[in-house]
Amino acid sequence: MTFSLDALRRWPDIEAPDLVAADAADRLLLDESASARAAADDGALVVIGDGYGALTLGAADAGAHNIRTHQDPLTGERALVANAERFGLAGDYTSLPLDADLVQCAQVVLLRLPRSLDALRDIAGLVAAHAAPEVVLYAGGRVKHMSLAMNEVLREHFGRLDVTHARQKSRVLVAREPHDGRDPAPLRDTHGDLVVCAFGGAFAGTSIDIGTRFLLEHLPSDLSAVDEAIDFACGTGVVAASLARQHPELRVYASDQSAAAVASARVTASANGVGDRVTVARDDMLSDRPDSSASFIALNPPFHSGSAVHEGIAPRMFADAARVLRSGGELWTVWNSGLRYRHALERLVGATRQVARNAKFTVTVSTKR
Repeated sequence: MTFSLDALRRWPDIEAPDLVAADAADRLLLDESASARAAADDGALVVIGDGYGALTLGAADAGAHNIRTHQDPLTGERALVANAERFGLAGDYTSLPLDADLVQCAQVVLLRLPRSLDALRDIAGLVAAHAAPEVVLYAGGRVKHMSLAMNEVLREHFGRLDVTHARQKSRVLVAREPHDGRDPAPLRDTHGDLVVCAFGGAFAGTSIDIGTRFLLEHLPSDLSAVDEAIDFACGTGVVAASLARQHPELRVYASDQSAAAVASARVTASANGVGDRVTVARDDMLSDRPDSSASFIALNPPFHSGSAVHEGIAPRMFADAARVLRSGGELWTVWNSGLRYRHALERLVGATRQVARNAKFTVTVSTKR
C-alpha cells in the first residue's frame, strides 16, 4: 500500500470522524525537518511524542531507517505498529523508553510538543544530555496549545532557538546548541502523610486532582474480604498507594497506558513504603488481566484522547472493568456529574448506586451482575 498520512488510523485508540491520526502540525514538522533528516546519519533520527505514527512513518517513507521512537501512551505505540504493518514500514523503527538510549548521539529529533512544561523540560534536558553536539530539535504543535513558556524551557537547555512561520494554525520551534543536559527525575510533594511522585508527563503532576480526592474520601473502609484491589487508570498511583497504606494486608494492581504515569506510580508506591504490595503495569485498558479475576476496582476515568475531549473513552473502560470483575465484585467510580455515566454503568457493569455527590463530581459503586 502506498504511504499516505491521510490513510493512517488511530486504532486501538478512539476513532471518530472528527478525530484524526495526522494533523497540520505533523505535516509542518516533516516539511521543516526534511533537509536535516536527509543529511542525518543512519540511526541518528529520533521521534518523541508521535501520536499514531505520522512522524515516524512519514520519515521512514522518505528514506530514514533505524528510527528511534518514544510514545507515552500505549495506544499510540500499538497504532504505530498497526500502521507500520499496513504500509510495509515495520522494520524501519524501534520503540524505546524515554531514557538515554533513546536519544544517544541523535542528530535530528522530531518532537510533538507536550502540553506540560515539566514534560517538555524532561525531554529537552534528556536530549541536551545525550544527543550529538550538532543535534537539531524540531518541536512542533498546534498554535492553540503552545505558549511562550515553552520557548523559555527550551532555552534552559539549548543556546539557539528559532521559530518558524505558522502554517494552518501550527508552528515549529527549532532548537540547537545543547547545554545543561540532565536525565528526567521525578518531582515529589507531600499531601498530609501521603507522598506523591511524578515525572513530567504524568497527569496532574505531584498534585492530587479533585476527582481523585473525592473518590478517596468515599472508598470503603473495610476491604477485609478483598485480597487484591485494582487501581484502573492509576495516574501517579495516588489511589493505589492510599489503598495499600490503609489496608496493610491488601495487594494492589495499578494500571495505566501512560509510560510516565506508570514510572511515577512505581516511585509513589516506593516513597510511601508500599512498593512490595503494589504492582504497576503499563496496559491498554485491563487487557493483561483475566476475565472474572478481581472483586474490587477503583476508577477515575479520563475524558480526553490526546487533546480531544471524547465521551466514548469511559464506557470502554467500564466494559473492560466489568469483564475483569467477578460476579458480585464492585467498581467504584468517580465522574464529572455533567457526563451522566450512571446509565452506562448500569448497562455495562450492573446495579449502580450513588455513594456521594458534590457540586462537580459523583462517586458511584456498581456491582457486577
